[in-house]
Amino acid sequence: MVDKNAIKDMKTPPVVSIQDWEAARQRLLVKEKELTRVRDAMAAERRRMPWMAVEKKYEFEGPKGKVTLLDLFEGRPQLIFYRAFFEPGVFGWPDHACRGCSLGADQISHLAHLNARDTTLAFASRAPQQDIARLKARMEWDMPWYTITDSFDKDFGVDEWHGHNIFFRDGEKIFRTYFINNRGDEAMGSLWSYLDLTPLGRQESWEDSPEGYPQSAPYKWWNWHDNYGAETSPNPKWIQIAEAGEAAFRKSSAEEKAS
Repeated sequence: MVDKNAIKDMKTPPVVSIQDWEAARQRLLVKEKELTRVRDAMAAERRRMPWMAVEKKYEFEGPKGKVTLLDLFEGRPQLIFYRAFFEPGVFGWPDHACRGCSLGADQISHLAHLNARDTTLAFASRAPQQDIARLKARMEWDMPWYTITDSFDKDFGVDEWHGHNIFFRDGEKIFRTYFINNRGDEAMGSLWSYLDLTPLGRQESWEDSPEGYPQSAPYKWWNWHDNYGAETSPNPKWIQIAEAGEAAFRKSSAEEKAS
């Protein structure tokens, strides 16, 4: 916590006029736009990463009993699978998962938005299911959370440290497409940070994706988390708003590419 009286000892930036402040913001904005373009290019490169076939059969414990890695997709083609540390020997046990994993869990956006992009997010630990259920109820978390029962964590680099493994399935074939841990994990939680890790990306028309990848217009698929699939035909007013938003998005993207 910052001491209310400590600011007098801080070497703070200068206080300037409106004009000078705006000029400084515009200079910084140039660098921020560069960073955005680099981030988008990195996500595009992820979508072109080679895939690794998962040949071994893995088994987990879920709330309703034994499940396979394929079951964890819940019928969707993409799976973001986070290894959280909640088990005997971890700081916080048995009341809490580790502080870092818990902070990450607390900032996850509503899962309906990920699901609308054919993506499932799931957690895994070595704690028994009854302890996981207790923890989820206490912390008001609703992500699927499974118990590791075999060598999955060791095989995928998350036996000693947290991390997100990204998988894609084609029927019953499963592929590992990406992995991120350490500092990369701290930015996870938002819909966009998650989708940027996946092989299909955000699936929006402005993205640089390989030929044939599914894409739709930004804004138009966005929805309230309790309304995906609820309406067979969108409200005309929302279509107008979405089209205006899409036009603004296209204009902004074009200006960024030209700058």
